[in-house]
Amino acid sequence: MASIISAGIGSGIDVNGLVTQLVQSQGAPQLTQLSTKEASLQAQLSAVGTVKGALSGLQSSLSGLKNLSSFQSLTATSSNTSLFSASAVPGATAGTHSIEVKNIAAAQRLVSKAVSDTTASVGTGVLTFQLGTYNSTANTFTANPDQSSSGVTIDSSNNSLEGIRNAVNGAKIGVSASIVNDGTGNRLVFSGNATGAASSLRITVTGDGDTNDTDNAGLSQLAFDPTGSSGSGKNLTQTVEAKDANLMVDGLAVTSAANTITTAIPGITLNLLSASKDNPATLTVSRGISGIANNVQTFVDKYNSFASSVKNLASYDATNKKGGILLGDSTLLSIDNQIKSTLNATVSSAGGYDSLVSLGITTKKDGTLSLDSAQLANALSNDPDAVGKVFSAAGTPSDALVTYQRSTTATQAGQYAVKITQAATRGVYVGAAPTSPTLTVDSDNDTFSLKVNGTQSGSIALTQKTYASNADLASEMQNRINADSALKASGVSVLVAYDTDHFSITSSRYGAASKVEVTAVDTNTTTGIGLSVAAGTDGKDVAGTINGQTASGYGQLLTSGDGNSTGLQLQVRGSTTGSRGNVTFTRGVADKLDTLLSGFLSNSGLLNSRQDQLNTRIQDISTQRTRVNEQLTKLEARYRTQFNNMDTLVGSLKNTGTYLTKQFSSSTG
Repeated sequence: MASIISAGIGSGIDVNGLVTQLVQSQGAPQLTQLSTKEASLQAQLSAVGTVKGALSGLQSSLSGLKNLSSFQSLTATSSNTSLFSASAVPGATAGTHSIEVKNIAAAQRLVSKAVSDTTASVGTGVLTFQLGTYNSTANTFTANPDQSSSGVTIDSSNNSLEGIRNAVNGAKIGVSASIVNDGTGNRLVFSGNATGAASSLRITVTGDGDTNDTDNAGLSQLAFDPTGSSGSGKNLTQTVEAKDANLMVDGLAVTSAANTITTAIPGITLNLLSASKDNPATLTVSRGISGIANNVQTFVDKYNSFASSVKNLASYDATNKKGGILLGDSTLLSIDNQIKSTLNATVSSAGGYDSLVSLGITTKKDGTLSLDSAQLANALSNDPDAVGKVFSAAGTPSDALVTYQRSTTATQAGQYAVKITQAATRGVYVGAAPTSPTLTVDSDNDTFSLKVNGTQSGSIALTQKTYASNADLASEMQNRINADSALKASGVSVLVAYDTDHFSITSSRYGAASKVEVTAVDTNTTTGIGLSVAAGTDGKDVAGTINGQTASGYGQLLTSGDGNSTGLQLQVRGSTTGSRGNVTFTRGVADKLDTLLSGFLSNSGLLNSRQDQLNTRIQDISTQRTRVNEQLTKLEARYRTQFNNMDTLVGSLKNTGTYLTKQFSSSTG
């Protein structure tokens, strides 16, 4: 009997198709149900991602509202921006100022005579550049002690106009060189990199190839001694004079070597652009109300975006009889309720305003927020600090010399007593009364060195001259110390004063790290000025308690480390010890909301937990689908075995029938 080699050949039945359909009919309902569940879970997962995005946007909008400093920022505006621009930093005070720019600071420009060929030899030797101050009345040049003279060697390799230009620029000595063609020829132009009268140039030549270092020939044609005569050492032409900026601020004369001035008005930087004598402009320093209003509007917009997302995802559409993807989701309901509760909270001790509603922010019927811009603007104009406290974490001290600095998430709202046992002090060096006091500084008493707050200065060189008073000399000492490059690089500065019969040098820093030490003096500095090599008295950190708990002190900063006031940091100024009043600490809406959102969006927060749950359920469905497919594979194998056995049997019976038929036919014949 022939064997069956393919399913269905023996019986003529489509076994493959029949088995496939039977298996599919068995597995389709289960697989369809799993796919439907998976699609629903994936949609929920995407919806949770949408909520996270909306909450992240809402939290970002709080950056300009959660800190009180945002409401204390000031803007500086010039009534004539062609004369000057201005900017404000913390420490500025609101108000108006009259600014008259008489002239702006300038860097000197010196021009050579014209030559036709920029590659032709000019001469060889050494060009020495020195910065200082030229007095045209006395015809004197005083070298700037803070700037050493610098020499540039000119030889056969660089003795052309182009070569000299490149050599001077490459030396990086604070002087720039360029070549300008004015139509009559090429001229070499020297310019100081710094503005100000103390940046005038004196250029001397040594080793000129024609043996005359001052004539108007060879390299000496580039010499410029402002006290000399034309053609004999004063061989360049001055086209721009080095000069200081001069301006009147509220009727007071101010002089500056630079056009950027930071010391005239505390907290204000003036950038002088042009001069207009006898034509003052107005500088207005005011609260940045428009910027704050924009921040509030952004917050309202971002909240409304979140509210719209919640409505779309969690509401029921009665018309279409269809619920949102997250309808009834407990996580979303919890988040929405907590946010609404925070927005509706009142803030104690916030002055005339205690809630968002009092600022013109109300809730509409659809759950979104509405901002009354006029009401907010009025509140900001009346009391911007109180408005800030509605939004921000804030501390309000009763002592005018105590200032709130910051807090942490651990700081709880409340009123805390402040008591000081040690006021912060600064390191100070007190000189001795000089045995031979003098106001004349010469080569025997003009230098000394300091170590301030651990930073060693270079050699401090005083200007050699006879000073008008001890106060004048103290001012010179202070200016020279604060100009030291090492101290400036470390952000170190001092105050120098003369008291009765001695000089004192005080660090600008407060605390135990505040130190002043004289490390070197000139020959007669001790006898003439009273400075000698010695350490001063170190400063002390503030010490005291907040809320009855010992707080840590660093400089003038006192920080609570225990109890409800944990993390509260105050700046304590003045020398008064004992009770320093109370500090009332409040948390505004934006501050509370920021903390709340940080929790929601954290790795262990509600939203990530919800996403983890959904991902776990999606993974379970994948596992179930694999299990169902494995069962269907086994079922298919069993069906194929059964149908193949049937097919073999039917094929055998058909062969037997064919055989018998043939036999019967033969017998009948």
